Amino acid sequence: MAETESATAVAEIVNEKEPTLAEVVTDETAPAEDTPVGAETKSEAFYENKTSTVFDSTIDFTVKHPLRHTWTLWYTKPQHGGSKSDWGDQLKEVINFDSVEEFWGIYNNIPKASELPQKSDYHLFKKAVRPEWEDVQNENGGKWAYQCRDKRQVDIDDLWLNTLLGAVGETLEDEGENEIMGVVVTIRKAHYRISIWTRTANNEKALLAIGRRFKELLKLPPSEQVDFSSHKDAATSGSSRAKPRFSA
Repeated sequence: MAETESATAVAEIVNEKEPTLAEVVTDETAPAEDTPVGAETKSEAFYENKTSTVFDSTIDFTVKHPLRHTWTLWYTKPQHGGSKSDWGDQLKEVINFDSVEEFWGIYNNIPKASELPQKSDYHLFKKAVRPEWEDVQNENGGKWAYQCRDKRQVDIDDLWLNTLLGAVGETLEDEGENEIMGVVVTIRKAHYRISIWTRTANNEKALLAIGRRFKELLKLPPSEQVDFSSHKDAATSGSSRAKPRFSA
């Protein structure tokens, strides 16, 4: 995507931009070029005397904690004025990130899910995977979905954040399964919906395990369930809510 398109997409959803780490860590807090002999700068003594974190030293302040995958945030903006543009035209790639620090920097500086306008969506997918059924990495897959019609009874921001953390933290599936493609939050007038997209639709054992973890992550009571449907079934039915193949 062109840089101008990316900048436009960011401007549309980011309300305000906080200072970067480089702006926060000023020249006064940066270490001097000529360090006096005997001064402790990330020395062994520094770590031997106490448990340290990246916040204990300005030298380590910008250390990043890498994620296993690089992720891309996408945004579907609502149509206005009765326009009939293709759904793909409304889908905008926003930004890529590959560290814990970048994730929180982005999450804390974009509108929360509850603040999005009706008919809009956030999509967080692994890099190079478009959040579309037609993408070659999605075409044989499906999705787990939880839909809440009583919007007053749920904290959509909490549910969405937990889902994001499950995705980037790689806790929704066992190591090596490689089923998770991305996660989506859908904002509609009548309901909220959170979905987890998977690479396949027939790996029942792995998919059921993901569904159970998804339900636990959302802290749903036994009376509620999450449903799995394939993208091909949805395309055939002409609806994003195809008949479930199985539930958890």
